[in-house]
Amino acid sequence: MKTVTIDPITRLEGHGKIEIFLDDAGNVADAYLQVPELRGFEKFCQGRPVEEMPRITSRICGVCPEAHLMASAKACDAVYHMDIPRTAKLLRELLYVIFYVTDHTTHFYALAGPDFVVGPDAPKAQRNILGVIHKVGVEIGGKVIRMRGICHELIKKIGGKTVHPVGALPGGMSKGMDKELQKEVLEAGKDAIEFGKFTIQLFNDIVLKNKEYVDLILSDTFTHNTYNMGLVDENNHVNFYDGNIRVVGPDGKEFVKFKPAGYLEHIEEHIEPWSYLKFPFLKKIGWKGFIDGPDSGVYKATPLSRLNVSDGMATPLANEEYDRMYETLGGKPVQQTLATHWARIIEILYAAERWVELASDPEITGPDYRAVPTETPDEGVGVVEAPRGTLYHHYKTDENGIIKEANLIVGTTNNNAPINMSVKKAAQELIKNGKVSDGLLNMVEMAFRAYDPCLGCATHTLPGQMPLIIKIYTNKHELMEEFRRD
Repeated sequence: MKTVTIDPITRLEGHGKIEIFLDDAGNVADAYLQVPELRGFEKFCQGRPVEEMPRITSRICGVCPEAHLMASAKACDAVYHMDIPRTAKLLRELLYVIFYVTDHTTHFYALAGPDFVVGPDAPKAQRNILGVIHKVGVEIGGKVIRMRGICHELIKKIGGKTVHPVGALPGGMSKGMDKELQKEVLEAGKDAIEFGKFTIQLFNDIVLKNKEYVDLILSDTFTHNTYNMGLVDENNHVNFYDGNIRVVGPDGKEFVKFKPAGYLEHIEEHIEPWSYLKFPFLKKIGWKGFIDGPDSGVYKATPLSRLNVSDGMATPLANEEYDRMYETLGGKPVQQTLATHWARIIEILYAAERWVELASDPEITGPDYRAVPTETPDEGVGVVEAPRGTLYHHYKTDENGIIKEANLIVGTTNNNAPINMSVKKAAQELIKNGKVSDGLLNMVEMAFRAYDPCLGCATHTLPGQMPLIIKIYTNKHELMEEFRRD
């Protein structure tokens, strides 16, 4: 059996490799996404004061620290049995939607964009952000850089730091917002709406007007009929910061809706020996393996999943785009993995519109931006929608607020099973008779890249040891000896 290895996989946060196994006829017998990274946060958070958790867990990742900050702060609120002031909620969600704009912008333009703008089989040296700018022009590149710069500056002003912000605390926020900052934020939000509209138009022109790309999106190669999960508000509209968790089946009908605190009644995690990433599944269905369909407990939690579980977007422009996407792709649910990119830019527009709504609320400059915890701490769960999927933080403390147990299920972990299924199916459909090219392997990578995986914060190993493989070669590149600790 021949093995084809993509190592390292590219344009993602973290490190990993794909192993593709070919049978004697040169067809794909199996394929795996393997992740070697260790996340030890759940273990070394034990013994820490719970109020330190937002500051600690925001350092899990430099890509989406705001997601961990918010999930952690909400878990701390629950530990202390608090309902925070409305001004605090407005400030937190405002910070969060600003973060969403910059995070989704990064993925669309820098990580996913090269596959469509430059082309999936373009030379690898061109499949990057520089290749995108060369193709679309420096002016568009400037728009992207400017938007990200604005977002990060506002994150710093509201959250305290540009990277690893610290502004969210148990009970609310560390500081409020004055009228001057409100005006600045509001004007920037209006620019963000225009940027969202511009990004959707760019997608229309480059992707949707290209029949080859549309056929690729709709192809069976990148389609999986699984359950979908996401956070919704009281109207079943997409909400990133608050709400209940809704799961719909492969047919699009509601399977269950539950409060975040009850997540362990509905989710369990499966372990495979070849990955340091766990595989969550729907507990009431059970783990049936890496298969599609209503009898499989596998679910997706992606931007597309959030749209699939919702009844619409809560802002007008984004809702128009939501309707247009489903009309174009044949109705709900959409199960084509590559359509996740379309859902992602609809979310950019929603985040920008919500940004303006929040910044326009007169209470956002109110004085009550934090309430001091007074109840005896014990246990709490905090959930937000990270850009990559539903994010769970769960803490148990003693009566002094010292962490006894911490459990995190992050967006990429939720998507681990479908990511592996997508990689395998793409490899099986694209690689035939042993014919492998760089372009085909990049298209296999596109199967996982649509999920925007962040592997640094998604993985852990119970023994607490990083895998170590040492290979010794001769000067003719022949393997002499191998030492392993895995």
